[in-house]
Order: sequence, then structure tokens, then C-alpha cells
Amino acid sequence: MEEELAMLRQLIGQLQELLQNSSPPPPSPPSSSSSSPSFVVLHNPQHQNRCCLPLFDDTSSDVSCDTLMAAGKRPRYLKMLDTAKRSRKQKNQVKSRTEADDGIMDQELWQEFPQDLFESVLSRLPIGTLFQFRAVCHKWNALIDSDSFSKYCTDLPQTIPWFYTITHENVNSGQVYDPSSKKWRHPVIPALPKKTIVLPMASAGGLVCFLDIGHRNFYVSNPLTKSFRELPARSFKVWSRVVVGMTLNGNSTSDGYKVLWVGCEGAYEVYDSLRNVWTKRRTIPSNIKLPVLLNFKSQPVAINSTLYFMLTDPEGILSYDMVSGRWRQYIIPCPPHLSDHTLAECGERLMLVGLVSKNAATCVCVWELQKMTLLWKEVDRMPNVWCLEFYGKHVRMNCLGNKGCLILLSLRSRQMNRLITYDAVTGEWAKVPGCTVPRGRKRLWIACGTAFQPSPTARA
Repeated sequence: MEEELAMLRQLIGQLQELLQNSSPPPPSPPSSSSSSPSFVVLHNPQHQNRCCLPLFDDTSSDVSCDTLMAAGKRPRYLKMLDTAKRSRKQKNQVKSRTEADDGIMDQELWQEFPQDLFESVLSRLPIGTLFQFRAVCHKWNALIDSDSFSKYCTDLPQTIPWFYTITHENVNSGQVYDPSSKKWRHPVIPALPKKTIVLPMASAGGLVCFLDIGHRNFYVSNPLTKSFRELPARSFKVWSRVVVGMTLNGNSTSDGYKVLWVGCEGAYEVYDSLRNVWTKRRTIPSNIKLPVLLNFKSQPVAINSTLYFMLTDPEGILSYDMVSGRWRQYIIPCPPHLSDHTLAECGERLMLVGLVSKNAATCVCVWELQKMTLLWKEVDRMPNVWCLEFYGKHVRMNCLGNKGCLILLSLRSRQMNRLITYDAVTGEWAKVPGCTVPRGRKRLWIACGTAFQPSPTARA
């Protein structure tokens, strides 16, 4: 072993002398192959051993040393050198993995991590990941319910909205669509009544307002955390159809929220969550033309503290300010050839989304309300390739929610059932995957829905 190490040292020294020598290498003997390398003979006088090493030029650096030395047996000390290199590399890899593992599992290191920084990082997790985080331990689960974590979430900009829907096949359970992951989720709200159909009507601050199909009881819940509240009974029963709107008093649900319902005869009530009471029955003032013919297929939209409703006769918009209690009416004619349509909002701008049918052609168009002229101006429409799929078909459109400039639409005919989203900021149209129950294959038909901002801290 000592002799071989000495020979290796001698070899390295001769190689260094060879590289430092400025004289050109001896000419290589003629050969039929232009790529054959030249060799140099290294002699160790102490051990009477000789070895032959190739001289590589720039054009043959990729030639394998084993190929060039195939004429003779590879020296044993070169094999030892390769083995030593591999052993050293493996040890470094094991050492680095061990150090990384020790850093992750070292409790003394991570227990001093600042709590406020931990909550700040946690609040920026995607909503789906956040609820997996809750299942780790009781401490982490309780952390999400803390007031400090709630403040971090409130200070962050709003995320992409989710859509809470119910289907014709499962009217007693909700199906939630997450556009960021393009997946359907299936939350369960145990406190909702099971023996009656409950419809999602409006949302604010991560809370969804439900109304039973008999128009008797209102419920407010956070679909993600199961926070739930049944609103007190109203002063009188309303059997006609109603529209429902919801707004926040401040930046979060901790400041309270209000729920408004309006009937077609002009009666309305407002619920205040801080006082947990409904106001006495009131009627829309006389300066508003009655009866109020509301477009029940168009959901109200909220901009700050004001709710906007779509009118059918006369065509226009009805608004109500939740703070001042003032009603206003705007007579705005609808665009021509318009059938199904709904109000939407984006960045405090009022939008209109509807089906335009002319002859056998049908397309979905988008308009923006011009504040100066109070007229609708077309700003976008569905791609022509998609519109051609509707040619000659009797298509109906239903809005399943609008929040944060994102709109979910349902387009149905006898031969088609399609869900699409439209982003009013980017102008992007996207197809939504079909909704199926867990471990099921049958595609479900969406009946109705509403958009909401997913929030782990919103409390009913």
C-alpha cells in the first residue's frame, strides 16, 4: 500500500512537470485515424515500473480514458484514485443530508422562531394548504382562530373568490369551486337543516347567507370553518320571491355585517349582526316606481356599502345604501337583442353580462356602465370559436356568482351543460371542469350559487 502511494505521488509530480514544460510534445506517429491521441511514458526508477498516459488536445477532451488505455491493463493506483473520489463524494452527500435533516427536526432551533413572523407567513398560505395545516396538531388548529392571526389575514389583499353552489342531484349539500386550483371541493355545514332546501343567496367577508326555499328562515355560515348563525325570525312572512344582498360594516366580519331582503311589492327589512335584530318592515319610498319588477335571475352586487339590483320594468338599476338607508333608481335601457343577463362588478365599476341572440347566432357579451351617459358600452365578448358552438341552439344563461372581477356562468341547452368563468381584469375566458361527487363519475348539474371570498377567520 505504501509503495503504491509513493508511486502515486511520483506520478503526480511528473504530471505537474509535464504541464509546466513549455516545449511542444513530440510528434505522434502516423496513424490512419486522425483522432488517435499521443502517449507519454512515465518511468519510476525506484520501483522499475512504467505507465503509459495519453496526451489530450482540445479537440479530443471528450474521449474516454478507459478507451485510450484499452491496449493495456489499467493501473491499480488509478482505480484507487477513482474509488477515493467516489467515497469522498458519497460522504459529503450523506453529511449534507444529515445536516439538513438535523436543521428541520431540531426543536431547540425552531421553538425560538418569532410567533408574529410565523403567523405572518402562515396567513399567506393558499387556503387549501391552510386547512391541511390545521390538521397537524391542536396548537396549530387553535392558532388559526387567534385574534392576531385574524388581523394578519385582514391586512392582506383579497384572494381569488370561490363559488358555493348546489346541484339538482344534491340540493342539501354544497359544491364549492376553487378557480385557483381548478378543483371542486365538497364542504359540509352540519348546522344547516337537512329536511328542507336551503339556497345560497349572497355573501360578504367570507360568509355566505342562505335562505330556505319557503322564505321563512335565514342562515349565515362560513363554509370553510363551519361557523354558523341562524338569524332571528322576521317581523312578518313573505311568500313572494325576494332578492337578498349582504355587506360588511368595516373591513372584516368582526366589525359586523348587514343583510337586506327586498320583495317585489317594495317591502324590505335589514338585519344587523351587531344587534342581532331585523329592522321593522319598511317600504321603498314613493319616488321609486312601484311595483318593483326585479330581475330575480340577476344577483345583487355590492360596491362598498351600496347594493345594486337589476330592474326589468322599467329597465334600469335600483340601489340601496346600507349606511344612509337611501334608495335610488336609474333608468338605463338594455342593449338590443339581449336575453338572459346579470349585473356584475369589477373595481367599483358596474358591468353587465348577457346573451345576445340574433337570427341563429348566440354569444355572451360584456358591457360596462358609462357614468357620464348612463349607457352600456360593450367591452368584451366570448371567443368566436366558443360562440360557434351555440349556433342554432336554444341556450339559457345563469350567473352562479360574481366577486372580485371574476364571474361564473352556466350555459345550458338540451345538448350542452357548460360552466365558464370570465375575468373582467384580464379578459380571460376559461372552461370549468365538470362537478362530480367524491369517488363518483356522474357529472352534476349546477342549480344555483354565489361567489364568496374564502376566509379562515370570518365568523358568523
